Amino acid sequence: MGFLSGRVTFARYRVDGPSPGIFGPEHLAELKKRAAGRERLASADGTEVGWTAGDHILDTTFDLEKNVVNEALLFCLRVDTLKIPSDLLHAYYQIELKGRTRSKADAKPSLRQKREAKAAAMEKLEHEAKDGRFTRRKLVPLLWDAKSNELLVGTTSVTVIDQLYSLFEVTFGMGFEALSAGKQSYRLAELRKQTRSVDDASPSPFVPGLTPTDLAWIVDEDSRDFLGNEFLLWLWYMTENESATIKVADDSEITVMLARSLTLECPRGQTGHETITSEGPTRLPEARRAIQAGKLPRKVGVTLVRHDEQYDFMQHAETLAVGACKMPAPKEEQDRTRLEERVDQVRHLVETLDLVYDAFGRVRHGNDWDKELAKIQKWLARSDERRPKS
Repeated sequence: MGFLSGRVTFARYRVDGPSPGIFGPEHLAELKKRAAGRERLASADGTEVGWTAGDHILDTTFDLEKNVVNEALLFCLRVDTLKIPSDLLHAYYQIELKGRTRSKADAKPSLRQKREAKAAAMEKLEHEAKDGRFTRRKLVPLLWDAKSNELLVGTTSVTVIDQLYSLFEVTFGMGFEALSAGKQSYRLAELRKQTRSVDDASPSPFVPGLTPTDLAWIVDEDSRDFLGNEFLLWLWYMTENESATIKVADDSEITVMLARSLTLECPRGQTGHETITSEGPTRLPEARRAIQAGKLPRKVGVTLVRHDEQYDFMQHAETLAVGACKMPAPKEEQDRTRLEERVDQVRHLVETLDLVYDAFGRVRHGNDWDKELAKIQKWLARSDERRPKS
């Protein structure tokens, strides 16, 4: 089930209100009421959503043993989308149209005949669709952690998140808020009493004269999600020039490596984006030229190691979403304890992400950011020939 095996992908959301504390039969009963195929929310485009218990796409048997693990509620959102095949619609249309013009072999079909033929073809397909033959079903794994009151959602699709929000609110009577780069900056800065600095933050001029004051992909002028792009660039600078090991707030150390893939984009929305795939994409000349030209990282492959636990994943900048994370191999042997260990590993990953982002925030919103920014600018201005050897 989703988070309990294989690679994990998720974006993080803070659930409104107090933590549920302990998940019990009452939570499973609410899920069952709105299980997929029973009571669903339908949108105008015919998409329907409902809950599943996670074993497979038709599983609606919710129980404590399966769905509540180590103070976390695990379940899935099922999205049913009607996809009528265009080639079949065209075939039925041609058949209907031919039937209406048979008596006039040489005549062209009238507009009325075309409309009638299209309506008849659609009616036939809609009738066939009632048995589900044209329905595409997709599962989105969910983990609601009672300890942190966070909801981890296994997708970054805005459309699916909107559908999830509506169903979650109807089911549990509460909503949730995305823990994007800007929101996380506020959240962590509040603990450090640095929220004023987050309020006053604007995009840093990493390449003076090229870095704009507004980023093309940040639509909301009140958003501070550009801090996610700065975070990835700061990690790039740190791993290449300072140290790949960062000491964090709990006195542990996190080793950071950037690997596998790097996506960069022009913040002005003028020169497009590029994706570089390599064992060490940030060390390639084309990657360096891109950031020297003012491009910023949108996502990058990251390896984090903390407490001897290694996580390999794609880090998205503005959302701080985690993509296809390879989790540590389980140590426990018994089935139930392995599941509980897996939930603890997900929690440890989330905690590690917070600590390394907090390390960036302490610098970015502290008194020495201007000095740090000057060092990054100097690094970016350096020619390829003068780069330190790796």
